[in-house]
Amino acid sequence: MLTHKNTGLFWELQEYFEKLETANLSEERKLLLNSITEYIASKAAANYAIRLNFICTHNSRRSHLAQIWAQTAAAYFNIDEVFCYSGGTEVTAVYPMVITTLENAGFKISKENKLSNPLFKITYSETAPPIFAFSKKYSDAPNPKSHFAAVMTCGQADAGCPFVAGSEKRFPLLYEDPKISDGTPQQQRVYKERSEQIATEMKYIFSKIAL
Repeated sequence: MLTHKNTGLFWELQEYFEKLETANLSEERKLLLNSITEYIASKAAANYAIRLNFICTHNSRRSHLAQIWAQTAAAYFNIDEVFCYSGGTEVTAVYPMVITTLENAGFKISKENKLSNPLFKITYSETAPPIFAFSKKYSDAPNPKSHFAAVMTCGQADAGCPFVAGSEKRFPLLYEDPKISDGTPQQQRVYKERSEQIATEMKYIFSKIAL
């Protein structure tokens, strides 16, 4: 049953988010998610800013999905001072199917330039600042240099970055790459499934924050 709470999210996006079911997450997965929840809760209890940098190899798919859904989850649960970022070990570009998938979920997105690594303005609320998405290294601006948690969203980046400079905590939260479906008839379905998986887990993380 939908709660129809007043979150400030766009209505279509709020309905999408409310339908995500966290009860079916495995206990093994919840252990990983709970460690991130504990980090966020400790920061919130001390009235410190909460900075999460989601890191993948190319900063083109999973890290962006995680950043955007985490920021959305924080807004849904009215948790202030949450700042979500994403980066890679290499610079490429946001993959177009990521944008299509997010638009289908209810985000409003505009392409701000025509560069090979374009900048996208992603809006989830009439009042909250937009998220500006483009591919960058995890240490590049506007990403934080210190006092943040590094959340590793792919195995290659996790193995290649055993130490993330400036991070207070490092969490492996690995997702299968939807790139495996690129160029196939299953592409849209696979990207939707991965986005929903990430959104559901971000919902679980932030739903456990007691303020």
